Amino acid sequence: MTFAIPVPEQTTIPVVDGDPFPVRRIYCVGRNYAAHAREMGHDPDREPPFFFMKPTDAIVPTDSVVPYPAQTSDYQHEIEMVVALGKGGRDVPADKALDLVFGYAVGLDMTRRDIQAAAKKLARPWDMAKGFDQSAPCAPLLPVSKVGHPDKGAIWLKVNGEVRQQGDLSDLIWNVAETIAYLSGLVELFPGDLIYTGTPEGVGAVVKGDHLQGHVDGLIDLNVKIG
Repeated sequence: MTFAIPVPEQTTIPVVDGDPFPVRRIYCVGRNYAAHAREMGHDPDREPPFFFMKPTDAIVPTDSVVPYPAQTSDYQHEIEMVVALGKGGRDVPADKALDLVFGYAVGLDMTRRDIQAAAKKLARPWDMAKGFDQSAPCAPLLPVSKVGHPDKGAIWLKVNGEVRQQGDLSDLIWNVAETIAYLSGLVELFPGDLIYTGTPEGVGAVVKGDHLQGHVDGLIDLNVKIG
């Protein structure tokens, strides 16, 4: 088959001791740690999960230089555990949801916070605050066969060696199984989908030259530099 324009390159993520993982869609869970929800001015006990998306080609591999983005002076980090789906489904029950998971990784949901704040104030969508170029750095995936299903353990982010964010996976408001189940009731999920599961408290701004190191116990660390 021929096409009118060159076919876009398939975005992939390295897999430890395996073939690259092709990325289909990137779903992100908002305010999924109670302390972070409170620091953003919300009550986590009253909110069901909600989701936003990033473009597939926003993925950036570890050890990359991430350009400081345009149209912002408040570029913020959000460290997250990333779930990669190897199977799909619709209306998946929570007790079957982990069967869909291929593996896990450490990711960053980079955010143009000033654009987000302005959009919120005007009750407008904040896609451009989240879904911009190179906004989804991601470390290599560890398959479930190597790591199991992490449900507790430290998650943290250091900027220039200083801890900025710190939490525990057990603090997730909606755990991985519940998140997959809920999301599959909104859209049909497919192999290749990623879910960024939310960030703990301590989000903050970075500047050019900063080195970011992201960690989740049992996974491969993520390292990027702001260029």
